Amino acid sequence: MNTAVAPKVQVPDVAGQITYAMRSMGVAPIPRNYELFYEAYIGSNPALTRDLAALGSQATQAELDALGAQHCAHTAPAKIFDDAHSRIAGELEGLLRVLRQEQTSLESYNRLLNETCKRISSKSTTSADLIENAIDLLTQATGDTITHGEKTVEDMVQRSQEMDQVRKELDEYKRIANTDSLTRLSNRRAFDDRLAAVFNNPALRPVTALLLADIDNFKKINDTYGHPVGDKVLATVASVIRTNVRRDVFVARTGGEEFALIIDGNTLEEVTVIAERIRRTLESTPFKNSRTRVDYGPVTVSIGVCMASHAGDAGDLYSKSDIALYSAKNAGRNCTVVYEEGMQKEFSKSWLIYKS
Repeated sequence: MNTAVAPKVQVPDVAGQITYAMRSMGVAPIPRNYELFYEAYIGSNPALTRDLAALGSQATQAELDALGAQHCAHTAPAKIFDDAHSRIAGELEGLLRVLRQEQTSLESYNRLLNETCKRISSKSTTSADLIENAIDLLTQATGDTITHGEKTVEDMVQRSQEMDQVRKELDEYKRIANTDSLTRLSNRRAFDDRLAAVFNNPALRPVTALLLADIDNFKKINDTYGHPVGDKVLATVASVIRTNVRRDVFVARTGGEEFALIIDGNTLEEVTVIAERIRRTLESTPFKNSRTRVDYGPVTVSIGVCMASHAGDAGDLYSKSDIALYSAKNAGRNCTVVYEEGMQKEFSKSWLIYKS
């Protein structure tokens, strides 16, 4: 395990350059802003790149959100997810309306029974005609109530089926909204939710870790072989990471060439073993075109690790894992670095050096 820190920071490829650009412009480090800057950086949408540059260094969040809505297709799953929420809320309101109507009908029927009972009881001598008329009236009311009840049951069964369908659609939309389309891992949106949940249970924090893994020299791969090859490398790295950890480990692609793992139930030593297993497996994995035999490798990753017990909240945990990742890059790449106290100060000094 290498914890050495070089005297000067080399900003790590795409993720580092995007993060640095956002910090320099005072942009909030939230998922939708990162995705916006990533799309602009890779140049897949020249109009977005031009419009973002035109905002300058004083861009407001509203202006950034407007650009995202205009240019970024990734907002569609979230909108579908929100629409599905509205649909299921409408179905619930409809069901409540049926129940309220049923309650009103039953209350009217009960009042009729009570009133008839009182009138019969108040007569000292009850005539046969009165009893016959009361029985006819109650029979009719009972028949109407039974019919109404049957109709209500039919309506509720139909609405229940409709709601089951909406729930299925909602689950599918949620899966789409939380999945990275390229790697099939969880995306940044799902990662932010899962990371926040780490701090909901203090008892688990001492055995929970965040690993950030960043592909080394990924920009060179894209520039040399093109984005299709870069995408294939990303998908392969994602597969290697996923197959080298337990099924319950949360794995996400958090943007660009960066991956995040949230590991529960392990000590720091055990987490470091897992990180090194991932790193060594990738280091020995061949990255070749099966048709042309072109060798794209070797592909390696740098990994930063921080235990949740060393952080005050989700943002602090991510920041410290990120600092450990930067230290791994500066130590020569293709290594694992565990966050230690004092790295924050060294990291800040290095940023000042870089920015000057």
